Amino acid sequence: MRFMMLYKPGYESDSPPSQEEREKMGRFIEEMARSGTLIATDGLQPSSRGAKVRVADGKFTVFDGPFTETKELIGGYAIVQASSKAEAIELAKRFLQVVGAGESEIRLMHGEPAFDAAATSQAGSAAMH
Repeated sequence: MRFMMLYKPGYESDSPPSQEEREKMGRFIEEMARSGTLIATDGLQPSSRGAKVRVADGKFTVFDGPFTETKELIGGYAIVQASSKAEAIELAKRFLQVVGAGESEIRLMHGEPAFDAAATSQAGSAAMH
């Protein structure tokens, strides 16, 4: 089963992680990648560099960051392969130990990806040859 994990640090910072934090996270990511658990992951820049887009009654509204509700800000994500929700929860606990604070929202993804970029890219490359 695939799970999306959304990391919410509970605060926002313009500062990148320290060298020590990057090394700790790098080791954790490497371990998960080698085990085949990690499908994708990345951190997100501050909300001041983002926007929210809403539609209601056919009208779009765009809100430029920063966003004031810091407890809901997403600082990063991971997509993991786990045999159960319980296993995904344990992975989230390990991640939170590495980062030291915040929360991780875990969501079960649908069985098959809606779009497979790798397969599309390979098909496009094969058609060119």
